[in-house]
Parts: sequence; structure tokens; C-alpha cells
Amino acid sequence: MIALVPGVPALLPSYASLEDPVAGLRAACLGAVAALGPRVRVVASGPTGARVAQALAAAVGSEVVAEEETGVLVVGNGSAKRTERAPGHFDERAEAFDASLRESFDGIDAALADDLWADTACLAGLPPLAEAEVTYDDAPFGVQYWVATWDVA
Repeated sequence: MIALVPGVPALLPSYASLEDPVAGLRAACLGAVAALGPRVRVVASGPTGARVAQALAAAVGSEVVAEEETGVLVVGNGSAKRTERAPGHFDERAEAFDASLRESFDGIDAALADDLWADTACLAGLPPLAEAEVTYDDAPFGVQYWVATWDVA
């Protein structure tokens, strides 16, 4: 099984507060990671994504491993420029870029992804979202996040 979650720092325990600003996203992520089983291999493009993956795995009682995994956890997200309040502010190309990612993770324009602050380096080669069970598809804070699982043979 493969799961996709965003590497949003708000999912880290160190960002916890009395009121969870990403409760729905967190619940979807925990469900997806739990479905991967007890031994999870992480594919993340940077240290923040790896830390988020580690925290989510620990929260569901899974161990992060380099081999003999029961599932693969991929950490990435779409554009971070969907609204004026987004971390990267508004870019009119963001919505179309995210729509193209919904169709396929193949052939991602790396330069455009970089312009739009999208964390897509680890997404290439994933099956399309249309083939996944998508439990979260939203752009809170102007950043496109997906939580999805694929049951692959």
C-alpha cells in the first residue's frame, strides 16, 4: 500500500495547541498512515516532510524503516499560492497546476512546481489520484493538500 500525505508542519507535535487548526487533515493523515501497517518506508523530499512522516508513524504506532516495509508513505503537496493569504501569496497558475496534478503525477514541470512552492519531487511515478482512495482534498491556508491511499500489488 502507498499513502500520500502533506508535509505540513502543523501536523508536528511541537506545533500542537489547545485548538487543532488542521483537525480534519490530521485525522485523514493518521487514518492513511495506520493503513500502511507496522513498518513504513518514508519517501520525502526534505527534512520537514521526513519529520512529519516520522511523527505520523509514531502517532499510529508504526516504525519507520528502510526495507521490508508493509507500506510506503509519500510526503508532498500541491501549490502554496492558491490565495492572497497563502504562504507564497496568490499566483493565478496555482489552481490549474493543482488540477493537472489531480490528473497525473507524471511529467510534473519542476520549474513551475518550484515557482508555486509545490512539494512534488516525490510524487512522480505515483498512480493518479483517480485510482486512489482520497480522504482529503482541500487547500486550507492557500496550500493544496491531498491525503490518499493506493492499494498496489
